[in-house]
Amino acid sequence: MRVLSGIQPSGSLHIGNYFAMMRPAIELQEEHEAYIFIANYHSLTTVREAERLRTLTLDVALDFLACGLDPEKTVFYRQSDVPEVTELTWLLSIVTPMGLLERCHAYKDKIARGLSADHGLFAYPVLMAADILAVQSNLVPVGQDQKQHVEVTRDLAIKFNHEYEEVFTIPESQIQENVAVIPGTDGQKMSKSYGNTIDIFSSKKKIRQSIMRIVTDSKTLEEAKGPDTCNIFALYKLFATESECQDLADRYRAGGMGYGDAKKELFAKFEEHFASMRAKREDLEKNLDYVESVLDDGAERARTTITPTLDAARTAMGLA
Repeated sequence: MRVLSGIQPSGSLHIGNYFAMMRPAIELQEEHEAYIFIANYHSLTTVREAERLRTLTLDVALDFLACGLDPEKTVFYRQSDVPEVTELTWLLSIVTPMGLLERCHAYKDKIARGLSADHGLFAYPVLMAADILAVQSNLVPVGQDQKQHVEVTRDLAIKFNHEYEEVFTIPESQIQENVAVIPGTDGQKMSKSYGNTIDIFSSKKKIRQSIMRIVTDSKTLEEAKGPDTCNIFALYKLFATESECQDLADRYRAGGMGYGDAKKELFAKFEEHFASMRAKREDLEKNLDYVESVLDDGAERARTTITPTLDAARTAMGLA
């Protein structure tokens, strides 16, 4: 089964990205024909500095390779290295009803948060549809907040196939129901836009500082504490074994342990989990030519798949 997943290079990747998207996406390479891309066209809606976008795009590539993506098993590429996707976006725009885009929640939410209402933001779902349909993806793993965009993709594929001819595979969404909302340092959902993240590959000093800023209640060291309502414990569970979680929960309930101690244990678990990945990333940073070759090769492999799809769409519309 062919599976597609993508991530925007709009900021440093954090543990919310890792557990909700990166690790599940990387695991796909063991069971499916996986395509993973760096969505730098999409990130243009929020990142307007050229050098920063180049840096963030390279960082995403380094992060994925360090975290276990195998370019022999996964087609890994930069979105901007595959221009066929943008042409397909225009072809799909021809069959896209305005009302469909006006109903998209993500557009409304971003406008409510103060982003400018430009065409790129409004037409974002059409570009996402092109990403998915270009590789004839069967399955698209997404969070609940992106489910509507896959539904838009299905609608456009069905409409195109009906108005012209059968060109596109109709994809299914795979909702990541088993991924809990990962709290940020302020207790809200961890997100770059909230400034509450714990980045994967920051310096140890910055990671420690982020963890020590995690918001807790005001209970004293002696008081019993509730692990089920604690942001520190929620993050600790991502890294620890069941028995380790039970041990920490028992110490919470017994009292006599401060939140500062729990934060130190979380930091130790974080470092243990990412130590080998950090070392691999440092090695990759010394061999950027290899990283570029991986992305170049991934783009060529992606274009081998995408070009016949675009040719079929052009022919169906009378352009060939």
